[in-house]
Order: sequence, then C-alpha cells, then structure tokens
Amino acid sequence: MELILLIILLAFLFKTMDYSSGMGFGTTLTPLLFLFGYNPLQIVPTILISEAITGFVGAFFDHEFKNVNFSFRPLSDATKLALYMGFFGCLAITISISLGFFAIKFPDFFIKTYVAILAMVMGIAGFLRIKLKKRDVFNPKPKMLYAFSALAGFNKGISGGGYGPLITMGQIFSGIYEKSATAIVSFSKAMVSLIGIFIFFLISYAGVESDLFLLPSIFTGEFLAALVAPYMVRVLPNKIWKYLIPIYALGIGIFSLLKLFIP
Repeated sequence: MELILLIILLAFLFKTMDYSSGMGFGTTLTPLLFLFGYNPLQIVPTILISEAITGFVGAFFDHEFKNVNFSFRPLSDATKLALYMGFFGCLAITISISLGFFAIKFPDFFIKTYVAILAMVMGIAGFLRIKLKKRDVFNPKPKMLYAFSALAGFNKGISGGGYGPLITMGQIFSGIYEKSATAIVSFSKAMVSLIGIFIFFLISYAGVESDLFLLPSIFTGEFLAALVAPYMVRVLPNKIWKYLIPIYALGIGIFSLLKLFIP
C-alpha cells in the first residue's frame, strides 16, 4: 500500500512537471519504476494508456485556460501542428513497439540501459533548452519538426518516455511560444499514446502479455495532475521546473546506469 501511494504521488508530481514544461513524465518515471523492480511490459503500456486519456484532458483545459488555441473549424495553427507531429509519431511508435516487443524482442537489460541513457540525454537537452530561451531562435523547415516527432514516437514505444523533451525542443527551435508548445505536446502525445495502446493490444494476441497492475496508481496521479496543471501553467512561472526536471533526469539516468553495471 505504501508503494502504491508513493507511485500515485510520483505520477502526480512528474505529470505536473510535464504539463508545466512539456517534458519529464515518462522520461523520469520509467527509470524510477525500473529501480522499483517493474519490467517494461508492466510500465510502457500502462503509461501509454494513462497518457492517452490525460493528454486529451490536459489539452482541453489548456485550450480553456487560453494557453493555446485548438480549433477544427477552421483548423488553427496549433491544431495543424499537433496533428502533423502526431501522425509521424504514430508511425514511429508502431514500428518501435512491433520491433521492440514482437519482432526483435529487445531484452529487459537493453531497454533499461536505453532508458537510462535517454534520461541522461534528455537532462542535457533540458539544460540546452534553458540556454536557448536566452537567445533568438530560428525558424527551420517543417521537416525538422517531423523528424523530431518520429524519433520521439520511437522513444515512446520503447520506453514510455522521451517524447515530450524532443517535441518541446523542436518547437522551441521553431520559435513557438513556450506555453503553447507544452499544450501542443499534450495533444500530440495523447494521439501517439492512443495508437501505441492499439498496437499493444494487437501484439498481445501474438503472445506478448502486458501487465496493467500499475495502471490504477499511475492513472490516478496523472488524472489529478491533468486537472490542476494547466491552470498552474497559466498562472505560475516555470523557473523551478526548468531546472528541476533536467537535474532529476540526469541524476536518475546516471544512478540507473550505475545500478545496471555495478553489482
């Protein structure tokens, strides 16, 4: 019971960070759950299911609090961008889940190592992101954002994390307003996670069994964060999250690697 309550609290905390800065939930929670003794087939599908639901909820409240303008008639720029990035992310997550859990069947050690290194890289990317905010950004071709989306989708399928940091960095490179960028991340991440769930259900029929024991705990924490975090994005500065998430991601990545390679 204590561990379940801790996971709910961590899910709430990391999802609040994620909404506030566009990054940090899967990247930081996944390696921590590995340290608790859970395996990829317990973690990845659970995070995908939870983020598919809470991502759409968060995007709705971001629109309501005017952090971003999502509209379909006519399509707003934010909606177009989220749909485009979601499309390429969906293609990539389909490939990564199919390869990682069915075709190639990456061993747990490989996935845990990949996630640890990914957390470290995302921590460094978070510090780069802070530096980028202090100078003029440039406006690249849209293909760069699509490439970020594809790589982010691949990461999402393998580890359940690594989506938000890449997408957020790509948008900041493009000069998109920070609070709008975090909302667009939520919307596109929800679409990618939804496709990921579908792929996991398909491969479950091929003999790859997922364990959703963690779903109630993680979803509870995420859902509570989805209700309050968009308002926090609206009224609070992001300075704390900007530094806390990269420091944590880098630290948990280093600790995870040490635990894997040093008995």
